[in-house]
Amino acid sequence: MRSLLFRTAIPALHLFSPKTLTLVPLLPRSFSSKSPPMASPKDEPPASSSSLSIEKQFEGFRAHLEDSNSLRDRIRAVAVEMESVTRILYSNLLLVHQSLPISEVLEKAARQIEVLKGHYGRLAEILLECPGQYYRYHGDWRSETQTAVSLLAFLHWLETGNLLKHEEAEKKLGLGVSEFGLDIEDYLIGICFMSNELPRYVVNQVTAGDYDSPRKVLKFLTDLHAAFRMLNLRNDFLRKKFDGMKYDLRRVEEVFYDVKIRGLAPVDTAEEHSMQT
Repeated sequence: MRSLLFRTAIPALHLFSPKTLTLVPLLPRSFSSKSPPMASPKDEPPASSSSLSIEKQFEGFRAHLEDSNSLRDRIRAVAVEMESVTRILYSNLLLVHQSLPISEVLEKAARQIEVLKGHYGRLAEILLECPGQYYRYHGDWRSETQTAVSLLAFLHWLETGNLLKHEEAEKKLGLGVSEFGLDIEDYLIGICFMSNELPRYVVNQVTAGDYDSPRKVLKFLTDLHAAFRMLNLRNDFLRKKFDGMKYDLRRVEEVFYDVKIRGLAPVDTAEEHSMQT
């Protein structure tokens, strides 16, 4: 039995003898015949005409935006100087609340008005470089213009007792030339700002002994408020400022009635009758 098993195992061992094994060498990946060839720069696809047109368009946009930003920076630089002048002008106007003679207030304010007019001249020269684009840059000096109109209107009222008209405001600021004029909405907002100063002015004048001042201011504000009611104002900033004028009018009325009840107001039957009607 042992001899039989030994004989059958020998052929099995012979199958795995070194003579029957064959070694196949492995080649590196770089030498493989199936590896793809390296792409050269000459094989890259050329830029299409559509990509070139897009690039050309945005290059034009870049140049346009750079010019616009440069122009806006120059406009804002002038607007900053305008704001500085309006602050000085307002500080001069505050002297009227201290019962300073109006002639002295007007004299100090006149110098600042000329400086302000020069700044608007510089703005007009800058806007000549971009004709037809007034409202594109209008917001950069709009707030300063509204403040300037309010101060000019208050000065004009102190001097004449009347409302500063739109054409008169344009003339004082040196506007109205070509397309650079005074926007109507800016003018109206400036007039609303001016009405905010009148209640304080009335109180200070009564304190100084001018008991006829409330009557004059009340008549002016009543006429001005009635004129604004003719406008179809939307729910925007101008409408809010107009709504604030009602409170200015109410405060002046309270001072007027208080002076009248105390018997301090001079009697003027004609004007009193016109106000009641």
